[in-house]
Amino acid sequence: RFNPKPSSLKDHFLSNLFFVVFIMDEKKKQHRKSTSGAKFEKKKEQFKKRKGVIDGKIKNPKAFAPNSGRNAIKIQLRNLNREHKKIHLPVTDRSESDLPPPISVAVVGPAKSGKTTLIKSLVKHYTNQNLGDVKGPITCVAGKNRRLTFFECPNDLNAMVDIAKVADLVLMIIDAHYGFEMETFEFLNILQNTGFPRVMGVLTHLDQFRTRKQVNNAKKDLKQRFWAEIYKGAKLFYLSGILHNRYLKNEIKNLSRFISLVKFRPLIWKNSHPHILVDRIEDNTPPQKIIKDKFCDREVIFYGYVRGTNLKMNQQVHIPGVGDFMIGELSNLDDPCPLPEIMKENKSGKEKARRHLTDKQKLLYCPMTDITTVTYDKDATYIDIPDHEITYSKKASLILKTNQNDSENNDDNN
Repeated sequence: RFNPKPSSLKDHFLSNLFFVVFIMDEKKKQHRKSTSGAKFEKKKEQFKKRKGVIDGKIKNPKAFAPNSGRNAIKIQLRNLNREHKKIHLPVTDRSESDLPPPISVAVVGPAKSGKTTLIKSLVKHYTNQNLGDVKGPITCVAGKNRRLTFFECPNDLNAMVDIAKVADLVLMIIDAHYGFEMETFEFLNILQNTGFPRVMGVLTHLDQFRTRKQVNNAKKDLKQRFWAEIYKGAKLFYLSGILHNRYLKNEIKNLSRFISLVKFRPLIWKNSHPHILVDRIEDNTPPQKIIKDKFCDREVIFYGYVRGTNLKMNQQVHIPGVGDFMIGELSNLDDPCPLPEIMKENKSGKEKARRHLTDKQKLLYCPMTDITTVTYDKDATYIDIPDHEITYSKKASLILKTNQNDSENNDDNN
């Protein structure tokens, strides 16, 4: 030990010598391996690769090997059956038009489940326009190569049968607070007889639950029930609340992204039946004829996109709820909601592919539905102009104009 106060020079020298010898005899510190950092992670991955560890588990090729040849054959047959279920026979699309008609999207659900609000929210997202009362089909441009036609399905069995044949995509709305209702199961049974188009589920009224735990339990239960009715893995979207009479933007954006990218297979009924989803109806019967006889024969014009195969003259057509009729005349009109031009010119004059749509290209066509200030009636169209946008001529300028006109008239008379 070192003595801080040595009694003599000899003691001081001996104490310092002892301290030096003690340090030289002490053992060296052991090397501490690093437990973090780039080198540690690299060595850890190399060790896992040598041991055959995948996703935290050691790979053992003999772990799931069958003990007998009979079990091996069963496993192979099971795997082949699973792969074979994913294979579909190729179906040719018999619609010969180069420009396909808009994709028909049916919004189906029980009363007061949020069908109208969903259509308004989707149209607002695609076109940035507000709708009034939703009536009839609503066609809008959803992308560079895709147009969508939204229409609401009433809670009527006959209407469900007709819409199940026409729809390309079905948005099935489910009230999460109430659960599945009878109308949902009836429509699903009808779909099975018409070829079963694409179906997406939408859960609404999730904001009526009090706790987060109740919301998660409802989502889990309804998802399992929905998968049991459609197929395992069917898309199900959640709309948690309403803000300014619209669903939340992020949730609608997620839903619209899937609608814009979904692919369709041609169904047998559509490949063998030409059909028209009517956008607009016009009664061309003379009014004098109607006044004389209310039950006279009418001349009615139906406007819409032809879907399926070609429609021919002198062909019998069926109008749901009315009966069978003969086509009197067919005419090809300009597209009221055309697709935008994909190519655009640069400043240098070269053509370049368009990356996104401008506001002018986000078209909307809905003659039966009121768009903000435009209202459609049976025989007229009304445009409502707000008071703050109306400008009248000033009274002084009107008096000056009248005085000038009077003076010009007097000069002409003279």
